[in-house]
Amino acid sequence: MSNKVLDITGFLKLILEALKVSKVDYMIGGAIAEWAWGEPRATQDLDVVINLPIKSIGKFSKELEKRDMLVPADIILDTIAEDRADIPLNAIHMHSGLKADLYLMREGDALRQISFQRRTLIDYGPPIGKVYVHSAEDLILYKLMYLGISGQPKHARDIRLF
Repeated sequence: MSNKVLDITGFLKLILEALKVSKVDYMIGGAIAEWAWGEPRATQDLDVVINLPIKSIGKFSKELEKRDMLVPADIILDTIAEDRADIPLNAIHMHSGLKADLYLMREGDALRQISFQRRTLIDYGPPIGKVYVHSAEDLILYKLMYLGISGQPKHARDIRLF
């Protein structure tokens, strides 16, 4: 890794590279997905839904580690086995502190599975390129859900930007 300061766009590229090399399907959510549908707003984290097959866990963990993020394979397996609530895995970049919340596709999560089927390929242009993001409708549904859970006004503001 270079000593260059990593911004959210560079961090997104690292996550996307790890996903691509590991052959893990994904969908970007949160503020980054909103860039496609509303007004961009600053963010210091990424929300990424991943469809992570058991056979890809080791490879994905190693690819994250190559990019200075430690998400051990046994932690991922424990998270899957626990079948806990919708709590993401955290991939934190060791040098910048930037964080990706990795939400696992789960059996029985109909909303996430349908959202994944409706994901949209958007071209953000250089340096990001084409990425899969939540559809606008699904992003609004998730913003409403998280507004209800957290009460954070940023979700209401985000919805108004659509």
